[in-house]
Amino acid sequence: MIGISAIIEHTPYLGIFALLILGGIGFPFPEDTTLILSGFLVSHGFIKPLRALFVIYLGLLISDFFLYWVGKKYGRRVVEHKRFRKLISSEKLLKLEEKFRRWGIFVIILGRHLIGLRAQIFLVAGVMKMHPIKFLIADAATALLTVAIMGGIGYVGGNSIQILKKDVTRIEHIAIVVAILLFASGIVIWNFKSRKVQKYDSKQISNSKDTPSGIG
Repeated sequence: MIGISAIIEHTPYLGIFALLILGGIGFPFPEDTTLILSGFLVSHGFIKPLRALFVIYLGLLISDFFLYWVGKKYGRRVVEHKRFRKLISSEKLLKLEEKFRRWGIFVIILGRHLIGLRAQIFLVAGVMKMHPIKFLIADAATALLTVAIMGGIGYVGGNSIQILKKDVTRIEHIAIVVAILLFASGIVIWNFKSRKVQKYDSKQISNSKDTPSGIG
């Protein structure tokens, strides 16, 4: 993880590409998180939008096609593979096979945007021996929407943080002014109450002197 962080810092495009590929082969680097990170980096000027789009798009297609290839190579035995059996169970495989028989390419177009399901769909597309060109066309078309949504979230979030940083300075200045006003008001109120108490005590003392003492 430290190595990936260093790669992202010094060679961000290579780092993003690596995260997408590693996430595609089962490592704990979620695709959506990487896309949000990319949008965040774009918003702060660390990477260029067009270069980032090219690298991200290429990384997505390669990682998706890799899963398709694994499904096509191993078939239903993919549920027994030590790395990919965690991604899909026998029951899920049967359910998705039925979905593919009924809906075909639309399973990829719709399912790609469902977190936790897209990797399973790509594997099953391979298991079902979908034509590779057909798979790539469907995946390439819908991947653009995924990039736009998740990258957009990261970009908007990054801009919001920049705005907040600017506002923090204003808020600090306002807070200082408010604190000074409150402190000054407290002093005025305290002085007013102190004078009132002193006047009341003086009046009580004066009244006690004017009152005649009783004869025993």
